[in-house]
Amino acid sequence: RRHINWNNQRPDLKEDLAYATFQPEKQGKNLRQTLSREFDHFMGGLMAILKIAKMGNEILKQVAEPVVDIAAENIAALAKDMKETLEDIGGNGLAAPQVHVSKRVVVYRITENQIPAGAQMRPLDWRVLVNPVVEPLTEEQNPIWERCLSVPGLHGEVPRFTKIQLRATELDGSEINITASGFHAMLLQHECDHLDGILYPMRMTDMSTLAFNSELGEKGFLIPRDSKEFSD
Repeated sequence: RRHINWNNQRPDLKEDLAYATFQPEKQGKNLRQTLSREFDHFMGGLMAILKIAKMGNEILKQVAEPVVDIAAENIAALAKDMKETLEDIGGNGLAAPQVHVSKRVVVYRITENQIPAGAQMRPLDWRVLVNPVVEPLTEEQNPIWERCLSVPGLHGEVPRFTKIQLRATELDGSEINITASGFHAMLLQHECDHLDGILYPMRMTDMSTLAFNSELGEKGFLIPRDSKEFSD
């Protein structure tokens, strides 16, 4: 699931390693070991772009497994790869099942370009949530526009609780409590739904709002947002 861009890297490394590996009778052991170490170092510096599971994939229908041991299960490396995937795509949030890993892990952020003019909210840097639990703080629900990497090309209005509290564990084992409203609350509910096998169309009550992004015109990649949704 890791996509590698060989451009602007040592151009002969891949060929040298393959030659040393597949023609060992023509290469010395020390050369193969040196090349292998160099290749591992090279791989460690690459950006990991993980494959996104699309609607219909069985992993998106499952309830994800809780993380028992953050270090032993290498959750920090998974979170890093998930962040890099979102950096490449330009998204806000990602749940582990979306990258074919059935674990209760979410990474998210809210970038400045996602916040409409006039909103009171500031951008949020990366957060990694392990075993998150969402609790509504109100019975009020409002429809809010959503889209999803696992449901590409579409958007729709989904009723979401307007204010929630989220409890989770961070990568260092400490507990985190987040109170969120509006867009922030929607994003957290959306991502945590993935951990229970739920995609946003399953939450929709008015399917007439489900539409292709391309039908929004020249700015089809933008979902209309109300600045009042950004209040945290």
